[in-house]
Amino acid sequence: MPDDSLIHDPKGGMPRLVEIMRRLRDPDTGCPWDIEQDFTTIAPYTIEEAYEVADAIERKNWQELRGELGDLLLQAVFHAQIADDKGLFDFNDVVTDIADKMVARHPHVFGDESREKSAEQQTRDWETIKAAERAAKAQIGVLDGVAVGLPALLRAVKLQKRAARVGFDWPDASHVLDKITEEAAELREASEHLSHEKVEEEFGDLLFVMANLARHMKVCPEEALRAANAKFTRRFGRVEALLAERGKTPGQSDLAEMDALWDAAKAEERR
Repeated sequence: MPDDSLIHDPKGGMPRLVEIMRRLRDPDTGCPWDIEQDFTTIAPYTIEEAYEVADAIERKNWQELRGELGDLLLQAVFHAQIADDKGLFDFNDVVTDIADKMVARHPHVFGDESREKSAEQQTRDWETIKAAERAAKAQIGVLDGVAVGLPALLRAVKLQKRAARVGFDWPDASHVLDKITEEAAELREASEHLSHEKVEEEFGDLLFVMANLARHMKVCPEEALRAANAKFTRRFGRVEALLAERGKTPGQSDLAEMDALWDAAKAEERR
């Protein structure tokens, strides 16, 4: 019988969690579902858990954040155990790598550099260090190393930031606004005369330029869209409530009525 003392030790800390995952992945005695998973099948859960962390922070639900951070931590442990099973690396290697990286990227805290510099200067120094790290990995292209798996809007901003560092950028937001007008016209033309594939391409171009405008205006497009989603959800919920007061559901209403109630919901928020 295996020793379960660490598994059931509430003060077991990180070693306890690592051991739990090791046991879950044990090919003879583990959980069939956990055993069947690989990097690819777990990756979507990792992304989902990261968003749930962000959601808890957005709602300022700190107790829920505690649980969501645990769920996200489990994802790292899960991936590390899969890697360990394949003989690639283990969780201690993951911890060592990130600790070494943080020390190397903060010479003003852990080295001889002065801490007397602005956050802007620190950002420039950080990018210089990261550029050296990419060069060491033979990532010589300006856009090398921008993760493909990032949410598309965030990746667009990161790609544009990289290009901007070498001067490939509009000088100000007014030029981006002009480009948005141009891309919107191209999308309209494509929708009227061209294939669905071309429409999709032009739509992507418009979103890409919108992300660039967000960067110039110092707006995070992901956060802005998340806020817009929340606003839409809140206002539509109010529309449903107003319809309910009339003894109706949205399915029993029409666009004109719901649009009027939407305007009423907006007006309520402005009071």
